[in-house]
Amino acid sequence: MNDVETTASMPANQAEKSVRVLPIMISLCIAGFIGMFSETALNIALSDLMESLHLTASTVQWLTTGYLLTLGVLVPVSSLLMQWFTTRQLFMTSLLFSIIGAIIAALSPDFSLLLIGRLLQAVGIGITLPLIFNTILIIFPPEKRGAAMGTIGLVIMFAPAAGPTLAGLTIQYLSWNYIFWFTVPFLFISLLCGIRYMQNLTTLTKPRIDVLSILLSTIGFGGIVFGFSHAGEGDDGWANPIVLASLIIGVLALVVFCFRQSRMKQPMLNLQVFKYPMFVVGLLTVFICFMIIMSTMLVLPMYFQNSLAMTAMAAGLMMLPGGIVNGLLAPVTGRLYDAFGPKWLVIPGLLVISIVLCLMSGFDTHTSKVYIIVLHCLLMAGISMSMTPAQTNGLNQLPPHLHPDGTAFMNTLQQISGAIGTAVAVSIMSKGISSYMSTSSNPAAAGESAHAMAFGAQHAFVFALIVAIVGFVVSLFIRRVKIKLGAGGHTPMH
Repeated sequence: MNDVETTASMPANQAEKSVRVLPIMISLCIAGFIGMFSETALNIALSDLMESLHLTASTVQWLTTGYLLTLGVLVPVSSLLMQWFTTRQLFMTSLLFSIIGAIIAALSPDFSLLLIGRLLQAVGIGITLPLIFNTILIIFPPEKRGAAMGTIGLVIMFAPAAGPTLAGLTIQYLSWNYIFWFTVPFLFISLLCGIRYMQNLTTLTKPRIDVLSILLSTIGFGGIVFGFSHAGEGDDGWANPIVLASLIIGVLALVVFCFRQSRMKQPMLNLQVFKYPMFVVGLLTVFICFMIIMSTMLVLPMYFQNSLAMTAMAAGLMMLPGGIVNGLLAPVTGRLYDAFGPKWLVIPGLLVISIVLCLMSGFDTHTSKVYIIVLHCLLMAGISMSMTPAQTNGLNQLPPHLHPDGTAFMNTLQQISGAIGTAVAVSIMSKGISSYMSTSSNPAAAGESAHAMAFGAQHAFVFALIVAIVGFVVSLFIRRVKIKLGAGGHTPMH
């Protein structure tokens, strides 16, 4: 195996610190879990909210779009925030935003306050996610980062899968407000743990704040997330002038943003990360895996409810085994990465994903529920084998001064890939449904809508399969990063 070499070192003052790893990891894991749980938990309550708050579908969708848009705007700025504020300050601030947002949303009597609470939650997780990965890169030596990333992967990947299930149970026995009340005690535990144990782990450089770069980043990333988030809605879809305008403006702003960053001495986001080939391979793998996760998490529940006539809660329970498998395997694949490198995990993982999606493209109205659960579990196992090792390997190749930029790019593109995956999947599925109905001899017949939904879902899974095949080709270029520790070594831990 050809190793890719890089050098890891830390500032001398960090080498002197003793870091309480376990309580810091507990604080980060709780905050990360609740943040990712909040991202998907409310989706299953949208119909309930439309009824109780008398909202239209386009209005209630802003609870999801606004959340994703805030993440898309804030996460790219995280690299700059980590150079201006200490780890402790950012962690406390992120949790305060999350707590205040959850309480406002839980108490909100109308849509306006609910949206404000939701946006405040997004600000919290937008700061938390990049901070989590950057902290791991600081407190763990390179040879142990796989296991640490795997532990975070357990939390972050299990939370979106558990969100719809727990939310479905909450709505059935309580009300949508309790989805937010459920998160508050855990956020307080994380905050108290952070107050007691979180330390300042970075050296502040306080680079010059370039307002134009922040503006271009906001318009660029925000425009793309907004455009894709709305592309799957309504009859116009991709032809909607607002969708087209936001995508075009977003792309143009990003081109100008990248050009400006390449010419600045102290860029907001350092494009030097793209000079490291394994980081690029890891970034592409994470982008592809997250697109597959988000698109299948959207299509499967709709297929369960509209083709197999299942309730929302039953559909959520069908998704749970796959989420558990993904979560339990994440630490295992992390440790396997530390021992054997990424090649023997990422390549087989994407092969498994491709085979499973090929089989899922044959789902119909008579497909066995057990068969579906088994395939979904295998899909999540493949994601676990691919995503965390590729991400860890890519970040490991970066020198320490580029870690904040690397984590910012990783987390920003995750949000963009999620928006792209769901928008394209919905669009393809809708066209499949329309195509089936247009060729049906009796569209109004009982069961035809269920067959049409299954036909549309098949097309969406074919799209995911094509994406997975691209990911498999990318994975063939992955090589283990060999890290030479600098004189600073790594932070002592206990």
